[in-house]
Amino acid sequence: MTANEAAPLRIGVLGAARIAPMALIRPAKRNAEVVVTAVAARENSRAAAFASKHDIARVHDSYEALIADPSLDAIYNPLPNSLHGRWTREALAAGKHVLCEKPFAANAAEAREVADVAATSDRVVMEAFHYRYHPLALRIEQIIAGGELGKLERVEATLCYPLPRFSDIRYRYSLAGGATMDAGCYAVNMARAFGGARPEVVSARAKLHDPEIDRAMTAELRFPGGHTGRISCSMWSSNLLQMSARVVGDRGELHVLNPVMPQLFHRLMVRSANCNRVERFSRRSSYAYQLDAFAAAVLRGEPVKTTAQDAVENMAVIDAVYHTAGLPPRERS
Repeated sequence: MTANEAAPLRIGVLGAARIAPMALIRPAKRNAEVVVTAVAARENSRAAAFASKHDIARVHDSYEALIADPSLDAIYNPLPNSLHGRWTREALAAGKHVLCEKPFAANAAEAREVADVAATSDRVVMEAFHYRYHPLALRIEQIIAGGELGKLERVEATLCYPLPRFSDIRYRYSLAGGATMDAGCYAVNMARAFGGARPEVVSARAKLHDPEIDRAMTAELRFPGGHTGRISCSMWSSNLLQMSARVVGDRGELHVLNPVMPQLFHRLMVRSANCNRVERFSRRSSYAYQLDAFAAAVLRGEPVKTTAQDAVENMAVIDAVYHTAGLPPRERS
């Protein structure tokens, strides 16, 4: 069998989550290296309906049975935030590769536990920050690294969207919910990726849905190199919809609209001593690029950007945002 004829990567899905079709199932149908072959959910009837709708061959009656399935190579984990760490560890213990939805765990301590397990295995563990694999994000990182903007001075990242359905699990502390965990984990990741390091949280201010759940958060950051930053996020605030990032250097700046879901719309504007310009990129789904990267890592040993150790760094900043805002870090289930 040649490399081009190698057996596809067989993935099982933990839960019948709403994100799974967009993040995995539809991209997999267009990727010859991947096949989604099994699913399990808390309710077997829900898993069966999900499998029927999405042409998935097997339904398991528990998460444990799915993870133990010897015909699977990898697990996609889109469970509630508080369950990410537990079931990623379980999958690793069963010898499975894992694509875990963001945020990687309930808090930094749990993320370190998962990263420690991953470090002792030969399995791929990848946090699903899909935007990092899109050509738009790769180009932003290239521009910053190339020095066109000069010495960094300021990095800002914003992700705000309206979620007025307050019964949603993202408003439940017991499931590690909150705006900073959901929208904010992207903003923190962008600040780190574009700022080039893990920042210190200087100040943070939350708008609350209840005493433990933030519906919006703003935090000021300071990076080791001396530049500053800010992250802003919300699930319900006066800033209903904003997805953007801004990077300012002493010789120029860039501004990007919708770095998270560029397949829907995007615009990268660069102003520097060289020129002022607008750049646009592929409308192919960021989730498709992410699945390409996951398959390449598993099948050919190629590196990934969103490693377990990177996830620990992200969760550490999220914990610091909560602490500085006077809120408790999230707890595992």
